[in-house]
Amino acid sequence: MTLPTIIVGITGTLGAGKGAIVRHLGIKGFRHYSVREFLINEIKKRRLPINRDSMNMIGEELRHQFGASFIIDELHKKAIKNGGNAVIESVRAVGEVDSLKKKRAFLLAVDADPRVRYERIVNRGSETDSVSYEKFIADEERESRATDPAQMNIRECIKRADFVIWNDTTLENLHHTVDDVLERLQVV
Repeated sequence: MTLPTIIVGITGTLGAGKGAIVRHLGIKGFRHYSVREFLINEIKKRRLPINRDSMNMIGEELRHQFGASFIIDELHKKAIKNGGNAVIESVRAVGEVDSLKKKRAFLLAVDADPRVRYERIVNRGSETDSVSYEKFIADEERESRATDPAQMNIRECIKRADFVIWNDTTLENLHHTVDDVLERLQVV
């Protein structure tokens, strides 16, 4: 008997630990499908600067042009086609949450104190993370207030999650908490 495929969407605040969860799920055999990579590919096609503003602009443009859940739906199709357990990172719009739930996927959210999260993004040093604390907070606010289901509202996505993890401690604790979620989902 083949076990059913489990698809988990990941949402959460900037620097909360979405990537750490994805890496841990990868060790557990989950394939990774990244909204960030999807958007960066689109940004490169358009020869735009690779930064958070371009990612937000392109993401919202695609959602308005093709539907509120377009990006997540494209990644979900790939996950189903490839088979096996999958994680889709990062769910940012309510329309994406609604689409995943209709497809019987689970939504896992992660959050942490803003100062802890800012320190994490500074330390990871990706091209989209080189910002002041003030811009970090402003970006998060901008990405958390939309009422349109095609626009980003991370806080509302977190509220709609099946599981919410507070990640202010160690990586080991985060892994244990994720393992607890997997047990509840009956993923061994």
